[in-house]
Order: sequence, then C-alpha cells, then structure tokens
Amino acid sequence: MTGSAWAFIGFGAALAALYGVRFAGAAPSASKSAVKTAATAALAASGLPLGAPWMVVAGLALGALGDFFLSRPGNQAFMAGMAAFAAGHLAYAGAFLAVGADALPVLPALLLLALALSTEVWLAPHTGALRWPVRGYVVVITLMAYTALSISADVSGAVIAIAGAGLFILSDLLLALETFVVAAPDTRRGLARLLWPAYWGGQLLILVGLATAFSA
Repeated sequence: MTGSAWAFIGFGAALAALYGVRFAGAAPSASKSAVKTAATAALAASGLPLGAPWMVVAGLALGALGDFFLSRPGNQAFMAGMAAFAAGHLAYAGAFLAVGADALPVLPALLLLALALSTEVWLAPHTGALRWPVRGYVVVITLMAYTALSISADVSGAVIAIAGAGLFILSDLLLALETFVVAAPDTRRGLARLLWPAYWGGQLLILVGLATAFSA
C-alpha cells in the first residue's frame, strides 16, 4: 500500500472516529454533513493510489454523496441519498462479478431471499410514501450481497470483501430500523452509533478486499 493511500485512509479513519463520537445520532448540521461526507470521500481518494478498480472508487464516491444527502433533513434528501447508495451497490456488484464469481449454493441464496422478503413484514408497513423506493433499494442491496457471496473462494481478498459487504448490509438494516421502525429517541441514537462503524468499516473492507483481488 502506498504512502498516499495510507494517508487518505488514516485521514478518513480520523474523521470517521470524530463522526462516531460527536455527530452520530445528532441533529442535522453543516459540520455533521462535512465530516460524514469527507470520511467516506477519503476512502474513495485512497482507491486511486491503492490501485482499486474504477467500479470500487465509483462505489465509494457514490457512498460519500449518499452520506451527504442522508445527513440532511427531509424526504427529498433521503430519496437522493438512497438513490446514490443504490447506484454504489450496483457498482460494487459489478466489481464483485469482475473478480470472478461462482454460482451461490442454494441455502445461502434462500437465506438472502428470506431476508429480503422479511422486509415486507417488519419494514414496508412503516415506510409510507417511500414504500416502493425502499422496496427497490432492498432488491439492489440483495443483488449486491448475492454477488459478494458468489466471489470464488480462491480469489485473493475475497474474505475481506465479503466481510465488508456483510457489514454494509448490517448498517443498512440498522438504518432502516432507526429511520422507519424505532420511535424512541434514545434507541434511535443508539442505533445510529452502532450503524456508523459497521458502515464505514464495511466500506473500508470492500475497498481493501477488492483492491487486493484486482492486484493479485
């Protein structure tokens, strides 16, 4: 890993820690948006000297854009953030397929399908006017998860990338609970503090895992 890649990752990690301590679960503000967006943008910047494929850099850049929109108030900002993250998931799915994929065994595929369908029970009834956009997002992230789990076992960095995808999915599940399901303010703040390290750490692991895979 080059010195500039380490510098960007270190800078991003410092901002991610600051966001987790100071801003996770806090009300929208310019400072919150700046720190959250820059923490992920730094990972995107590190992808270039790291030699990550353009699809991974694009996924991280779209994640930074999504972070900005999700840190702003209102349904329109939320919709824009969800669209940015959906596009990022598709970029990651393309990268996962490009490194070499096998057919996913039936049981993991069925478990993914069951998780996606379960959102109709615990999530969809709470999403109101956003029900169909949220359903579309569930389809996209399920596709990303499927392609991640399908990476050939002999691909270098596969385990790291798959772990990153898993953390990203966990963060989205926690975000869904925080945004749509849980009403208690203290619980929502707790969920926000849990989902942030899962999200940022997942993005980092996807970057490192896929950069390793493509450079092997």
